[in-house]
Amino acid sequence: MAKRTPEQAEETRAAILVAARKLFTDQGFDASISSIVAEVGITKGALFHHFENKQALYYEVWRDLQIRMDAAARKTAVSMRSQQDPYAAFLAGCKTYLQWSIRPDYQRIVLLDGPTALGLAGWYEADSDLGQKNVRRGIDYLVSKGKIAPERAPDAAVLIQGALNGAGFALSRKEADISVDTIFATFEVMLRSMK
Repeated sequence: MAKRTPEQAEETRAAILVAARKLFTDQGFDASISSIVAEVGITKGALFHHFENKQALYYEVWRDLQIRMDAAARKTAVSMRSQQDPYAAFLAGCKTYLQWSIRPDYQRIVLLDGPTALGLAGWYEADSDLGQKNVRRGIDYLVSKGKIAPERAPDAAVLIQGALNGAGFALSRKEADISVDTIFATFEVMLRSMK
């Protein structure tokens, strides 16, 4: 049997992630390893060569979605920088998050099944590690513009991230009378009122 090249191994890993994302979106964490390997056309051994177990695979899919959402939010935020409105970029990034929270893949994998698949403590730690840094950068920028008191920055970052996560969960549950636009409008009032 010919040894696989690093490029082939990376292609297999990428194909596993694509198939897992599709099946985790459609079936949640209940998607079987058998269905994932069938989708890719590989053996279970090949999958486990790349991922220790199903939870490790789920985490990689979850993390990839978080990183993609963050990149989209940053891109939007950069395009919205404004000398007249220091809040504009941060708010644009937050709205991108809210829009992602209604995407079927992000909603199912990150918000609905993520806490169960990764364990609530694991989900919170991973979400905090990725999200809190980004929120804190935005808060620090608002501090530099005199919009938030420096001593309030750590607490403001925690509260803002909590508000965004709560909004994402509410949107994923399709709660009545709320939408991305209504939540965003209220979120903007809340953020602009912090001094």
